[in-house]
Amino acid sequence: MARSMVSDLAGRVLAGRYLLHSAIGTGASGRVYVAEDTRLRRRVAVKVLHAALAEDRAFLRRFRAEAQVAASLHHPHIVTVHDWGEDEVPFMVLELLEGGSLRSMLDQPTLLTVPQAARMGRDVAAALEYAHARGILHRDVKPANLLFDEHGIVRVADFGLARALAEASWTEPAGAVFGTARYSSPEQAMGVQLDARSDLYSLALVLVEAVAGKVPFSADTTIGMLTARTQRSLAAPDALGPLAPVVERAGRVDANERYPDAATMRAALADVGDALPPPPPLVLAGMFDGTDPHPTRTQAPTATAQLFDQDAAVAMAEIAPAPKGNRRLVPYVVGAVLLVTVALAAVALAQVRGTSIEVPGLVGLTVAEAEAAADAAGLDAEVVATVDAPDAEGTVIAQSPPGGEFTRGDSVDLTVSAGPAPVAIPSVVGQPLADAEAALRAAGFTLAPAREEFRDDVAAGIVFAVEPGEGTEVPPESIVTLVVSKGRAPVPVPQVVGSTFDVANAALTGAGFTVTRSDEFSDTVPAGAVIETNPPVGNEAPYGSAVAVVVSRGPDLVTVPDVRGNTLGTAIDLL
Repeated sequence: MARSMVSDLAGRVLAGRYLLHSAIGTGASGRVYVAEDTRLRRRVAVKVLHAALAEDRAFLRRFRAEAQVAASLHHPHIVTVHDWGEDEVPFMVLELLEGGSLRSMLDQPTLLTVPQAARMGRDVAAALEYAHARGILHRDVKPANLLFDEHGIVRVADFGLARALAEASWTEPAGAVFGTARYSSPEQAMGVQLDARSDLYSLALVLVEAVAGKVPFSADTTIGMLTARTQRSLAAPDALGPLAPVVERAGRVDANERYPDAATMRAALADVGDALPPPPPLVLAGMFDGTDPHPTRTQAPTATAQLFDQDAAVAMAEIAPAPKGNRRLVPYVVGAVLLVTVALAAVALAQVRGTSIEVPGLVGLTVAEAEAAADAAGLDAEVVATVDAPDAEGTVIAQSPPGGEFTRGDSVDLTVSAGPAPVAIPSVVGQPLADAEAALRAAGFTLAPAREEFRDDVAAGIVFAVEPGEGTEVPPESIVTLVVSKGRAPVPVPQVVGSTFDVANAALTGAGFTVTRSDEFSDTVPAGAVIETNPPVGNEAPYGSAVAVVVSRGPDLVTVPDVRGNTLGTAIDLL
């Protein structure tokens, strides 16, 4: 199985144009570098996606399509995509925003005031309004994807990337999934069709965390958190003040009870902001631009602000913008901060060396593979829960502690998939065949060819049985057979030849036939008796079909001519 870790590409030139300097963020989908566009001589941010994704054809197909869409978005509150491509690994070239991410601010921690949150929420809703009008959902609105320029103006990043990653067969690093799940809507938790209102729900969660410092519906497990989110609507904490009604409406469980679109939510946020005092300037997290003068040399990684696409808490010193007259001091200040950071890291490493173990990522492995990987790291893997999940039976779907973290313990708790939950076969007996087939396909079942049988009590074309039976719980995509009535079985024509028509009519009608009559002369069958039937007696005919009955009129009678007065020869001829 391909691993999702990203090697350090500092010093590499992508597409013969983008020189990568220091990394400024690592997350679920890849790593972001400060880079130089050597052609246009400008600084940019280059997001290099995980190498394993380069081997995933489904992802690359979706990535190309979504990157083109993202590059077509031009809005003051959407991160500009300058370029994209593939150079052994897929990458995107973005505008470089040096104010940092909302995630970095909250990790300092620096919370937003209500006026600041109203202004930021209004601008993010405006970006979503612009994208939604073009049929583009974000699907991953979270603090890590809200970036600021040096003036504190917010931009929304990673449009389309969440959808591309959803088609990837590659498994994200353990812990990264939780980062996105923290801001998932109830629809995402339930796996149903998403629309623009899902992004609005995620924005409501972000606004709560930005002001109150905590994401609603916190739970010990991701499953517990998502389950709670599908059962009750968001209740805004008191700290949100006048923002509470906006957040609570956008955070309803039922999407139909939320704002109908981003434009309506933007207007509501603008109304709140207009009624509040002007927001003070944001205390931006900033970023370290640790451009390496010798990028091809191997060196120990330096601590950097995690600005792009990440959800892990990263502590860093706050750097205030230097006055114009003191800009020459900036290198010395940055250097001092780096020295202190490295010194503190060395002390911490000395304290934990020999006692902490790095936890391997086990999500996506089978239980046997996870146990082997944990054992190689010096840990015991223990299955603590087995739950229904779309993943194959026996696949690890969650772990604690998450992969990539360090632990002083000696074990890893695993949550394992029991396979997809069984699905009950819906009630389709009594329906026409076409309707029953449509209902079963909608429920996800595979249909075997329908079997037809004669039934005296069920009209032709109507389903009278389903195998397995209605209500039976079976795995998704199981094969189901419908049994359809062909109507009544054919009926043999009863023996009525020689009987009177009344007797024949009663016998044929009683057998389920309709009767038609015709009369013919017969020298052998007495008048009034049945000569024959069509179909003939003893043959099978469809129930309800017509049987023709031929009745004898007896011998054919003629008038004797008057031959009196004629010669014998003439009389004979006339007679």
